[in-house]
Amino acid sequence: MILKTTLLFVATAIAEIVGCFLPYLWLRKGGSIWLLAPAAASLATFVWLLTLHPAASGRVYAAYGGVYVATALVWLRFVDGVKLSTLDWAGAAVALFGMAIIVSGWSKGS
Repeated sequence: MILKTTLLFVATAIAEIVGCFLPYLWLRKGGSIWLLAPAAASLATFVWLLTLHPAASGRVYAAYGGVYVATALVWLRFVDGVKLSTLDWAGAAVALFGMAIIVSGWSKGS
């Protein structure tokens, strides 16, 4: 269950990051206003993906936060081209460990 949940969270994080990155390109980098259409679609996908988890929403949001942190750092490295420090990677590992702890406690109907 943790692997399936993690993969779903990664897809969710990518949808959220893309939904926020495209308006950033428009506002800060002189991109086209048409970037807002796929940004809105990406954010709608993000919201929908969060509803696919079997746990109560607060637990989903708490666990998702750990995956979001790690995914955002990977985005920073590979999309923005910023070299990550050892502490960045350590922080991502701690965040993912926290997510795993929360998800391992999920039970049906919780």
